[in-house]
Amino acid sequence: MDLAGKAVLVTGGAGFVGSHVVDRLLAQRARITVLDNLSTGFRQFVPEDRVKFIHGDLLDQAVVDRAVQGQDFVFHFAANADVRNGLQHPRVDVAQNVLATHNLLEAMRAHGVKNIAFSSTGSIYGEPQVFPTPEDCPFPTQTSLYGASKVGAEGLLTAYAFGFGFSVWIFRFVSLLGPRYSHGHVLDFWRSLRRDPTKLRVLGDGTQRKSYLHVLDCVDAMWTAIERSRSPNDIHIYNLGQPDWVDVNQSIRIICAELGVAPALEYAGGPRGWVGDAPRILLDLSRIMALGWKPKTTIAESIAETVRFLDKNAFLSQRA
Repeated sequence: MDLAGKAVLVTGGAGFVGSHVVDRLLAQRARITVLDNLSTGFRQFVPEDRVKFIHGDLLDQAVVDRAVQGQDFVFHFAANADVRNGLQHPRVDVAQNVLATHNLLEAMRAHGVKNIAFSSTGSIYGEPQVFPTPEDCPFPTQTSLYGASKVGAEGLLTAYAFGFGFSVWIFRFVSLLGPRYSHGHVLDFWRSLRRDPTKLRVLGDGTQRKSYLHVLDCVDAMWTAIERSRSPNDIHIYNLGQPDWVDVNQSIRIICAELGVAPALEYAGGPRGWVGDAPRILLDLSRIMALGWKPKTTIAESIAETVRFLDKNAFLSQRA
């Protein structure tokens, strides 16, 4: 599907990933509406001109209806992504990730909008037995409320595709890095080392191993899938990541080298950083790479670039 010149709604368009999608859409002269409650997004990430900005929440059905009306395509990035603290507020994941998605789909159905791309997560695979993990692996036991809520949202999307003729693109990301990065382990370590470069507390034992992807490579992959994928039932599901991974200790070395520090490391211990943290994430990329996509930026380069971005944009550290 070609999005050039189309009317496109981006939920969460002031956030890390959504704002880069807005940039790509602007380059294609799309007519863009951003819906964001700015709970984790930043207004300065969205250009003032050529973008209609709605400051509102997906739990407000009237706001969602107004945003959806007249659109050709929807990118749905708005979500609660606080994986680590999910058990402290269990309803937030259900409300922000499942109920909000249902509100959006109902507004789309009411206004005849049938094309949607959704940001899911590699966390839906829980703690799989197969690495790299393919999209059609046996359905896993969920280990985080965040992952479970994304599975629920995926279920709604595929059911609407079958029941109401929607075309759905579901993207299961690894963690992303790069400009406008605003939460995750690199921010946590950077913030800690800027406060005290002599020591660093590490959740888990440092051997947790995961893949990461540069945000611009992620956007390229989404565009590749939207423009090239073909499926008889209009449900397109893709893993997005890197074909390799790094452990926490490797990531720390890259961050410390970029900052020029050599802290003493204090490990909390255990195979995972917190309840629900998957100690291993590496996704099978065969499906998206068969469409001609491959990442351009290595994990090490992405981590280093993220640290440099944080140093130049310290305001990001002000928001918890």
